[in-house]
Amino acid sequence: MGKSRNSRRHDPAAAAVVEAVDGGLAELIPDRERSRAWTLLIDGAPQSHVDLDDPGYLSFEYQRRLGHVIDLVAPAGKPVQAVHLGGGAFTLARYVAATRPRSTQQVVERDAGLVQLVRRELPLERNARIRVRSVDAREGLAKVPDGWADLVIADVFSGARTPAHLTSTEFLDEVRRTLRPGGWYAANLADGPPLTHLRGQIATAAARFPELALVADPTVLRGKRFGNAVLVAADHPLPIAELTRRAASDPHPGRVEHGRSLTDFTGGAVPVTDAAAVASPAPPASVFR
Repeated sequence: MGKSRNSRRHDPAAAAVVEAVDGGLAELIPDRERSRAWTLLIDGAPQSHVDLDDPGYLSFEYQRRLGHVIDLVAPAGKPVQAVHLGGGAFTLARYVAATRPRSTQQVVERDAGLVQLVRRELPLERNARIRVRSVDAREGLAKVPDGWADLVIADVFSGARTPAHLTSTEFLDEVRRTLRPGGWYAANLADGPPLTHLRGQIATAAARFPELALVADPTVLRGKRFGNAVLVAADHPLPIAELTRRAASDPHPGRVEHGRSLTDFTGGAVPVTDAAAVASPAPPASVFR
């Protein structure tokens, strides 16, 4: 007999875990609807959601879209070698471990205090092949051997902004070095009107990868609100039809742009270099209300 909805809820007395980490004030908030599930916030900004009983469950919109990429990077269930730049609560690394057993993963999370908190309160499965490095994302990427990764995921935010040195062509040169032939790169990007940062990041990726796709809420793509977009890049044709189908089936459907329409979307933006790079824009306070 299946569990009732109520039996999956947290004890109403379960308290949030609040702790200062290197990047600010971390809060682990219990999910009242799912047993042993938690949301991680840093300085009030939601970062990750983890269900320890069901690591294949992805709550956040952008994480579901990155989950689609993980699902498509190789045949279902096949182990992969993945690098995660930005750890949060290790949600996506747990997803890979659950859906692709025997995968080997490296997580690069600069905030050592956050890593300690997550390891203590939301421990990884003992048999998960996940190595965590507490260093800067670009420094950690430099330690990955040439051609090691099937997938590199960039999901790095400091104070709700992507650091400037992770937005340039030089950074993507390092990403490409670590990818095996046929490997994939995926990045969680955040921007709002007039979408200057997002357009520049697409142009930057286009300067280093021949195949691109962008997945986002249509209202974000129209510049109507601040939000997340997932950029996918590779040196081989992407499964656009399947990615489009999966994005459209989400609870909050996403639109996939690629080819000429994605090129037109950039509006003549030029690639970003280290010398000109700036951090992504800060979200308006209303985003987290």
